[in-house]
Amino acid sequence: MITWSQEQDALRAGLDPLLDVLSADHLERDARGEFPADNWKLLAASGVLGLPIEERWGGLGQDVLTTVYVLEGLGRGCRDGGLSFSVSTHLVSVGIAVQRFGSDELRQRYLPAVCSGERIGAHAISEPDSGSDALAMRTRAQRDGEHFVLNGSKTFVSNGPVADLVTVYAKTHPDGGPLGITAFLVERGTPGFTCGSPIAKMGLRTSPLCELFFDDCRVPAANVVGRVGGGFLALTHVMRWEILCSFAITVGEMRHRLDRCLDYAKTRKQFGTPIGSFQSVANKIVNMEIGLRTARKWLYDTAERLAAGEDVAADIAMTKLMISEANVASALDAVQIFGGNGYTTEYGLEKDLRNAVGGTIYSGTSEIQRNRLASMLGL
Repeated sequence: MITWSQEQDALRAGLDPLLDVLSADHLERDARGEFPADNWKLLAASGVLGLPIEERWGGLGQDVLTTVYVLEGLGRGCRDGGLSFSVSTHLVSVGIAVQRFGSDELRQRYLPAVCSGERIGAHAISEPDSGSDALAMRTRAQRDGEHFVLNGSKTFVSNGPVADLVTVYAKTHPDGGPLGITAFLVERGTPGFTCGSPIAKMGLRTSPLCELFFDDCRVPAANVVGRVGGGFLALTHVMRWEILCSFAITVGEMRHRLDRCLDYAKTRKQFGTPIGSFQSVANKIVNMEIGLRTARKWLYDTAERLAAGEDVAADIAMTKLMISEANVASALDAVQIFGGNGYTTEYGLEKDLRNAVGGTIYSGTSEIQRNRLASMLGL
């Protein structure tokens, strides 16, 4: 069992004064699909956007365990799941990628603005014809002197409509397999780089999504993140962080949902008795508790192993698979426990369910995670 220090508890508690403001009017914003720019600035002022970034680059210099712990607190206290998702995307897409693989020049130029929230980050991986199969991407980058020229398109880019910096993964060697992909840091406003209209979606509506287009987009060679041909290595590292950060938020949301259901089951009466006394309701709540505890254990066990430098390929796949599916089950149970109230938008539980479904798709679908685990088993 992890014992948290006073400093770690203080970092997590530092978000508490903001949580009511971040959650206010979340249902209305979700209905409008509106990115909460003012709340983004509040979070930026708290320092959470630079949690894992070294202090010399403007961050708080925290390790992966502390980062996960604080983000779990954000998930438990903030009802705007889209905003929380945008935070985790921002943290890993540019912050983690540039800190781990970028040159000192890139770190000095971009990381302070990433940590302060002045520049919002995103990463562009999926394409219309290649989602889970990243090696099949068609976006190309060709060297031209001190620049690379990018051509292609990306889709399902979280934060895309509001992003100032995008880590774009493109093929520099079409037949190079994993060694044929390179990561580039591209600024909004770069000639040849255009942003499509926001894409309406089922859940996480306050985290905007769009397509990005690259038409002879000239990117300085100095903006390569890592080395040419090293993009797949960067992507693997970033996706491990993305799963831990985004699903830490999910675990916090599961905790909050369980607390709501417990309170409702104790106070809501039918046939003259609290509904929690009915075995069918009690069993659902017990299943939610089991799912939460299992999810939290997988989350922190995997984060500890990553921090220790161990091979976590299987652990990451299992963590993502288990938490995402436990979250859907939890959200379904919550809707059922609240009955007609759970089905209405007023209570926010149907929004939880819509958000939860996304977790079985982004960062590698449940089917892909099972395929990866089967391959590791020699199947």
